[in-house]
Amino acid sequence: MTLDRPETAPNTRVQMRAAVARTFGPPDVVHVGAVPKPDPGADELLVRVHASTVSIADHRLRSRSVPRGLALLVAPTIGLFRPRKPVLGMDAAGVVESVGSGVTRFAIGDEVIVMRGSRMGCHAEYVVIEQDGEVALKPVSLAFADAAAVIFGGHTALRYLDRVEIGPQSEVLVNGASGAVGSAVVQLAHRRGARVTAVTSGRNADLARSLGAARVIDYTREDFAGVGSMRGTDAPYDVIVDCVGNAPFARVAHLLRRGGALLLVITDLPGMLAAPVQARRSGAVVDYRGASLGADGMTRLAEAARSGELRPVIDRTFDLDDIVEAHRYVDTGRKRGSVVLRIP
Repeated sequence: MTLDRPETAPNTRVQMRAAVARTFGPPDVVHVGAVPKPDPGADELLVRVHASTVSIADHRLRSRSVPRGLALLVAPTIGLFRPRKPVLGMDAAGVVESVGSGVTRFAIGDEVIVMRGSRMGCHAEYVVIEQDGEVALKPVSLAFADAAAVIFGGHTALRYLDRVEIGPQSEVLVNGASGAVGSAVVQLAHRRGARVTAVTSGRNADLARSLGAARVIDYTREDFAGVGSMRGTDAPYDVIVDCVGNAPFARVAHLLRRGGALLLVITDLPGMLAAPVQARRSGAVVDYRGASLGADGMTRLAEAARSGELRPVIDRTFDLDDIVEAHRYVDTGRKRGSVVLRIP
């Protein structure tokens, strides 16, 4: 699909190209169209986006396919009858094109990584972000596509791993170890000294091992929750990170060592409501929120990528004009790492 670039809108406001979804539905509801180019406020940067990713979050916000019980809870964020955020995309890598009058931390020409989160808007030529928001200088060693590929997964992984202490004696299980978040969790936990067990399909076993997993459980052949003793000092894991949404506390409690942690990256409303009670009764950490990162967290993320502690895992790359195909591929649920969206 192609679209001529209009110089101005009828109201003289400058336009930009973006992937737009005005209704909920399958990938075909997304199209490339013209929307107003944002203007930076006094403390904001205007970033020319070169790359973003199409993530599971974009799938959920486009299709309104959310975990059980959350449809009304998330309606104020994603919309009830139509999308509140017609331009999706949580993350971006690009170049600062202009800055507001109060910006002192960044300058025109800086290459940056941006996490807008649920505010979305990164599947577009331009996006704005506050200078004290979730933005950091892009590692110079990374191309824009590679930098974009570490943002969503790395940001989420840091948020949850910050809730626990992980060291050389830690045993960590990652359920869903080959997705954008899971692959980042495997790497970061491994670099902190943990012995990582990755749960993924057999076809992704080599990938998981290359990222630092000491052991791989093929979920198509073995139930990872079917082993282990009663919860206690002889249970196998200190930390379980569920990036799939099928490892509630009741299913995996017997795998957690005393004082261990279950980090629910994906869960439903019953899981959220039960978490405080489960934590209180068991003495374990049962967390579905993660920690808040902020600008400092983005700097840590950039440093992890610069040092090689976190490397990009890219499954496929699509151009903005192929946004529908990108969504179709993410909808298969079989992507490994990130699906990158180039915005030329």
